[in-house]
Amino acid sequence: MSGSPAPEDCVVRALIDRRAREHPDRTFVLFEDGEAWTYGELRTRVAAWAAGLQALGVGQGDFVLSWQFNGREALLTFFALNYLGAISVPINTAYKGGLLQHVIHNSGAALMVADGRLTDRLNDVDTGRLRTLVSMGEALSPPAHLALVPQSVLAEATGEPAPPERPIQPWDGNLVLYTSGTTGPSKGVLCSYTHSWSNTHGFQHHTSEDRHLVPLPLFHTTGAVTTYSALVRGGSVVLVDGFDTRRFWEVVRRFEVTTTGLLGVMMQFLLKQPPGPGDRDHSLKTVLIAPVDADTPRFCERFGVRAFTLFNMTEISIPIFGADPQTPGLCGRQRAGVELRLVDEHDIEVPEGQAGELILRTDTPWSVSHGYLNNPAATAATWRNGWFHTGDTFRRTAEGDYYFLDRQKDFVRRRGENISSFEVESEIGTHPRVAEVAVIGAPSPLGEDEVMAVIAPAPGAVIDPVELIDYLRPRLAHFMIPRYIRTLPVLPKTPTHKVMKHVLRAEGLTADTWDRDAAGVVVKRDRLAPAGG
Repeated sequence: MSGSPAPEDCVVRALIDRRAREHPDRTFVLFEDGEAWTYGELRTRVAAWAAGLQALGVGQGDFVLSWQFNGREALLTFFALNYLGAISVPINTAYKGGLLQHVIHNSGAALMVADGRLTDRLNDVDTGRLRTLVSMGEALSPPAHLALVPQSVLAEATGEPAPPERPIQPWDGNLVLYTSGTTGPSKGVLCSYTHSWSNTHGFQHHTSEDRHLVPLPLFHTTGAVTTYSALVRGGSVVLVDGFDTRRFWEVVRRFEVTTTGLLGVMMQFLLKQPPGPGDRDHSLKTVLIAPVDADTPRFCERFGVRAFTLFNMTEISIPIFGADPQTPGLCGRQRAGVELRLVDEHDIEVPEGQAGELILRTDTPWSVSHGYLNNPAATAATWRNGWFHTGDTFRRTAEGDYYFLDRQKDFVRRRGENISSFEVESEIGTHPRVAEVAVIGAPSPLGEDEVMAVIAPAPGAVIDPVELIDYLRPRLAHFMIPRYIRTLPVLPKTPTHKVMKHVLRAEGLTADTWDRDAAGVVVKRDRLAPAGG
């Protein structure tokens, strides 16, 4: 297996034992209340937690649900399950009703470790094969048919678990991460240790000296992979319960954070805070920004940081990575060990410079997901013809730079023009009164779609649609300028900060939607003077 990692380089149990042996006094994790654990303390706590789980019947190869917010217990559950050779299945803490039931059923898990404040939601769903509920904190009206286990069973456990029945291998599963569920029921992405390890190639700028701020939840691929990457590198993490614009720099300074990731609108939220003399008074050196927009260079200049960018999905392992991005949509260049193609709907490669769906495969077995849990139809459709199909449209330059254009399902088709919602969002997002924006297609009486922008204003700001149209005239092609503008206090999002565009599409043209045509605002194609005079 050329390029495959050895168990001591990727298997969580082996890594924890190795780090505790080599660097027992080095800090691995810090929590918001200031408590810190060294690698030696991490191993002691993880082994004891694993012994507690093992006493509850958890064994090698078992799928176990973890329904918790970022914190000590969520981290211990993640690593302790892997220490046993079991597979951690973290659940989005926002899930309830049908989505929650779907994940429980799809996992086939018999045991769940859950935040007690969430447990009453289980009364509203069919819990499938679930039999045991370990409650972190007092359980809130838990279902009577589940065996309720108090937190103390794990928190007060001591000693070592029995060793796994067989050595844990790089191709064994360590995680099932569910897709965001922005368009329908989430799919459970099967991740092996090699897959998780391969993701660390996308953090090429990270070293053992780096301290990562992890604001995204451990049920999100970025939160899980960043935490795991620090273990692989021998670095440290600051685990916080969510991204907070107002406290971001305070946390960075307090914990001497050197690197973090800013996804979605996080960068814009920080950039729109009032400038101050402390903008460069911090320890942050590098940021991973995705997607890159027109304000990325300004962010780096203002805060004195270096930016990196990438393209990734839960199913893959950062096939594209880049440094110092300057252009909106740029994701970087192909990394070693990955083969990329841009293709049409028949999987035929498109000519250089044309837009096509990105598909890929790797030269190391198990370095991307090996499928969707209990979903063979989706697995076959996505991995068809021997290639993983991302569903994302890209353009590649002659120099090998890859530019993200849009999710295939998010393109707006208007009067023969394919419009990238990402490109329109990037320009609208630079307006000082805009906090965040989602661009969708609204049905047109002429067929196809009209461009609709749904905007959440910055705090205290009011969006003037006419002024916004004038702002966009020199920035966008005439056919990309929205006809419809709607404002909302906040956009509907998953806890991983992805806008749920399907909700906005379903709501469509609401009574409060501003219509450019009805307002008499005309946007026309630029008329250029004839060449030569």
